[in-house]
Amino acid sequence: MSTPLTLESIRSAPKVLLHDHLDGGLRPQTVIELADASGYQGLPTTDAGVLGGWFRDNANSGSLVRYLEGFAHTCGVMQDEAALVRVAAEAVEDLAADGVVYAEIRYAPELNTEKGLSLEQVVEAVQEGFRLGAARVAETGRKIRIGTLLCAMRQNEGWLRIAELAVRYRDLGVVGFDIAGPEAGFPPTRGLDTFEYLRQQNAHFTIHAGEAFGLPSIWEAIQHCGAERLGHGVRIVDDIKVSGDGTVQLGRLAAYVRDRRIPLEMCPTSNLQTGAAATIADHPIGLLAKLRFRVTVNTDNRLMSDCSLSSEFAVLAETFGYGWADLQWFTINAMKSAFIGFDERLSIINELIKPGYAALTA
Repeated sequence: MSTPLTLESIRSAPKVLLHDHLDGGLRPQTVIELADASGYQGLPTTDAGVLGGWFRDNANSGSLVRYLEGFAHTCGVMQDEAALVRVAAEAVEDLAADGVVYAEIRYAPELNTEKGLSLEQVVEAVQEGFRLGAARVAETGRKIRIGTLLCAMRQNEGWLRIAELAVRYRDLGVVGFDIAGPEAGFPPTRGLDTFEYLRQQNAHFTIHAGEAFGLPSIWEAIQHCGAERLGHGVRIVDDIKVSGDGTVQLGRLAAYVRDRRIPLEMCPTSNLQTGAAATIADHPIGLLAKLRFRVTVNTDNRLMSDCSLSSEFAVLAETFGYGWADLQWFTINAMKSAFIGFDERLSIINELIKPGYAALTA
């Protein structure tokens, strides 16, 4: 008899997360304690429950620019090594408690250098936190593998130095590169030299594209820059026509993305908050999954969206009628798309994901 699909049972299922921002997933109480320790004065409240609600409400503006304002507070308290170690370790513990067995966590090192840390010190502190968190998880009998993505902020200069940092630390846990921040006015083609360098170094990279901006953002990310994955990619739906009789016609870009199995790092709740969709039922993930694009489900920013990967799965299951086979499909899609070696990806699929879902459907 199959296990009923509930939030609690989903939490017990093995899951894979590819799009999660470190500075968007802090515990509210940790934000308060780090602010007190560092002398940061900008928080709107020092009540953890109220603060969590403030981050959520601020993110619910329908604007990507407004959504990003909350990061001034989280980044504001992540400016020393001890804070970075703590935040990274807690992120690993929180994800493991939610049943995540593999996660790629991303952040922009340049946002943590306001008090004098070097980029290298930032990366090494975060990696130490991930190591510490994974060790704590192992003590509880669970297992989680963390890969790091280093982001360059697309509105700033210096993309290449972050790409070089990702390559320098790729044998120490950094698995790839990304550009993040506002899409409009800052196309990925601003950094063609960066993406050429990454390709020459056989390094992996994803690009935020098709979230707050349309098809040109996706087209540039893939055809000019060579992105292996698309961060969000929601607006690929603009290249798909659905007729009144249900007939579906894919445009050339949408067909290319599907044919090439380019992974879409979709973040449903976050996409509602930034105005990419009005409701979960309206979210393109339903159509894209039905058309068998390489769809993955992600959290984006767990603090701002007040979500977990389990809660994202639960709301999708409720909205679209998904069952365990669908959740396993999303999970294997994500694991296939991870920026780690083939053997390790296959091992996680065969040793953790498939047995985990088999137990839930037995």
